[in-house]
Amino acid sequence: MSLTPVPGDAKATLQRYLQEARDAIVWKTDGLSERNLRLPRTPTGTNLLGLVKHCATVEIGYLGPTFGRPWPRPEQVPWFATWFDDDVPDDDPQADLYATESESAAELLELYRQVWEFADRTIAELPLDAPGHVPWWGENGAVDLHTVLVHLVAELQRHAGHADVVREGIDGAVGLSPRNGNVWTAPDDRAAYVAKLTRIADSVR
Repeated sequence: MSLTPVPGDAKATLQRYLQEARDAIVWKTDGLSERNLRLPRTPTGTNLLGLVKHCATVEIGYLGPTFGRPWPRPEQVPWFATWFDDDVPDDDPQADLYATESESAAELLELYRQVWEFADRTIAELPLDAPGHVPWWGENGAVDLHTVLVHLVAELQRHAGHADVVREGIDGAVGLSPRNGNVWTAPDDRAAYVAKLTRIADSVR
């Protein structure tokens, strides 16, 4: 999806940056095996497919029930109910952060694209000052669409950064997008650059 910014149109600008984050997160999964997509890559368990699943869940929540617009297929996201329904036992508070054995990468990526369509309808149909309520924010849950979009752009861009670092650690693939590497050092120069930074760090006491 390509969005052209419109000067003075806050909604279009926010949606553009939201879509850029979505695209980056999905792109970082391209070409990897199911195992590589699932393997935890940090001490806290960060993994690429978990980032996709989490971002899908986040968008359902903030652009769905927050504005009285429930996700139409709750059977697709059984883990979501634990976010705000006290009657649902929270057996696994991290259920949105990893893919189970029965959840394939293709299924979760398709789910996320369906979520984009759902979320974009909310953005299109509501004004920026539309009131909402984030159930899991407690007493601070009163929001408007503008606040939610700012929050989502910040959160998804943060997770896109996580995906950048995780993917680089898997196979060295880097870049802002398929069309923009956004890395100044050429692949053949990177070892020397890293060695230079290491020497600098080692010289500082």
